[in-house]
Amino acid sequence: MLRWLAIAALATIALAPAKASAQNATFFSVTYVEVGPLLAKLGSSNLRSYRDAGRKDKGSVHLDIFENLERPNQFVILAAWEDRAAYDSHAVSAHAAALKEKLQSMLVAPVDARPSTAVAGSVAVAPDKSARDAIVAITHIDVIPSKKDEGLAALKQLADDSRQHPGNLQFHVWEQTDHPNHFTVIEAWSSRGAFNIHQMRNETRDFRTKLASMSGALYDERLFKPLK
Repeated sequence: MLRWLAIAALATIALAPAKASAQNATFFSVTYVEVGPLLAKLGSSNLRSYRDAGRKDKGSVHLDIFENLERPNQFVILAAWEDRAAYDSHAVSAHAAALKEKLQSMLVAPVDARPSTAVAGSVAVAPDKSARDAIVAITHIDVIPSKKDEGLAALKQLADDSRQHPGNLQFHVWEQTDHPNHFTVIEAWSSRGAFNIHQMRNETRDFRTKLASMSGALYDERLFKPLK
């Protein structure tokens, strides 16, 4: 239910193949996919084929897929597009239709797509192969509508602070276009240990304290790794 980017972190990150430059991205998408627990391998195979085809779409800046560390039947697709039109065109492409058909009998629940804009950070990229222990945390945050601006300010501060924490590779905040009080936080860390230490830093705990008074739903944080 995710900033990635400080200049120093870029040396350790490899962009996935893309047809447009990262600077051209204006539209983003977060898509959650959950297949049956015994169908994780088949689901991941179909998602790989879709990913490889989708990266070639016109207007695609970045498209990558991550699998849940603890529940490998849960996936999230993070993508960046030149504009909404590029995303809409991709959504009706042959490979998107093929994926929908292949997953239909495997899904535990309907695919959950969340169109977004970036409010802190920009294009999500996966840690390259040299970062063997890297993990990705993706969090869905729901702030009550009357506290949306306050929540956004707190998230931007968290992003700024977290990029300075040891082991941070990337930190992004995306805002859902159809529910602007909903956010996706995407962060990459060099190791699980670095992530754990970040969780107990004063800045992180201060953010969680602020969020408690304006949260509209349970803090939904999940750990992932890139789907290879």
